[in-house]
Amino acid sequence: MVALILSVFLCIAEVSPDAIVGMYWSPEKEGKIQIYKRGGRYYGKIALGSEAQKDIKNPDPKLRDRDVIGMEFLKDFTFDGADKWEDGTVYDPKSGKTYDCSISLDDQGNLKLRGYVGISLFGRTEVFIRIKE
Repeated sequence: MVALILSVFLCIAEVSPDAIVGMYWSPEKEGKIQIYKRGGRYYGKIALGSEAQKDIKNPDPKLRDRDVIGMEFLKDFTFDGADKWEDGTVYDPKSGKTYDCSISLDDQGNLKLRGYVGISLFGRTEVFIRIKE
């Protein structure tokens, strides 16, 4: 009986690899991001912003004239098989810096994005609110 209850709980707690796919408000609600899957990995782009901006802080001078809206800023995430998407990067157009990153979902399905340098302990987490469709 205990084994049956435990197996039901584990099935309920399982997270689908595609659970992060969708649209989210940025933390300040100044824009929307879209998370999508391509070739077995997960990516994110800025789908809508409050104003048109160029990527002027980019360390590559050739990319400084590109639009921030439509830009892919989350790259190469893989699902860990449990409840986290790892081994990706996040690009911050406000600073022009790229950070290691991991993604998880909170209980409401909101995206918890943790950017860091080196190890996750030294980083910052931002929460993006899922847009219900």
